[in-house]
Amino acid sequence: MQTVLFHDTIFGPIKSRRLGVSLGINLTPNDGKICSFDCLYCEAGFNEQGRGTTGFAPRERVATLLENKLKAMREAGEPLDVITFSGNGEPTLHPDFAGVIDDTIALRDKYYPEVKISVLSNATRAGNERVAAALHRVDNNILKLDSAVDETMKALDRPVDKSYSVERAVAGIKPYGGSCTVQTMLTRGFHDGRRIDNTTAAELDALIEAYRVIMPGEVMLYSLDRRSPEQSLEKVGRDELEAFGNRIRNELGIKVQVV
Repeated sequence: MQTVLFHDTIFGPIKSRRLGVSLGINLTPNDGKICSFDCLYCEAGFNEQGRGTTGFAPRERVATLLENKLKAMREAGEPLDVITFSGNGEPTLHPDFAGVIDDTIALRDKYYPEVKISVLSNATRAGNERVAAALHRVDNNILKLDSAVDETMKALDRPVDKSYSVERAVAGIKPYGGSCTVQTMLTRGFHDGRRIDNTTAAELDALIEAYRVIMPGEVMLYSLDRRSPEQSLEKVGRDELEAFGNRIRNELGIKVQVV
């Protein structure tokens, strides 16, 4: 099984194809994975590898490590576009996610006031009151919706909560409206002998209707960029992504970024 874990709480900066020069924050363990999804394409591998031993990074440690890194980068004159919460699982599962966001905003304002703060989330906690308040405070609130068909979403994203549904996902994302970006991974392949494809006409029609309900500020379309744990998954070509992006723009008037 493939696993590419981040072994530090603060990592990078790296060049992100989506966000620019990005300094990463991993709130989940440095030696395992904690996530409310178990996506077939997750570069961190499947949840079965275990939760590791280090647990969620304490709020105070995150703040100390982030300040040390930002101070050193500022003194060295290093460029930075964005501070990004990602890592080995779902960042909003952190028990003090809202407090970490408060600290990050304060440190950003102190050292790199022009830099954006991004959160990459699978949206399973988007309806939680404290999480929602924090997500409303960041610059780039990027929420996942890979399929608007229950069967496909459950096969591709494999939510840990088996009752999680597209209806719940859309209901959780909808209140953010134009202040959020909806991120959709398009791919196709097989898993355990079953065909999985969120690029069919029916799938794309369903996504269009979900975007219509949510009306996000932006839709971000992408496909595989690295080897996935389910190795049969295929990378969808840019022409195909752009064609769907143009449909979203034309039918819904929503800004689309293809990455």
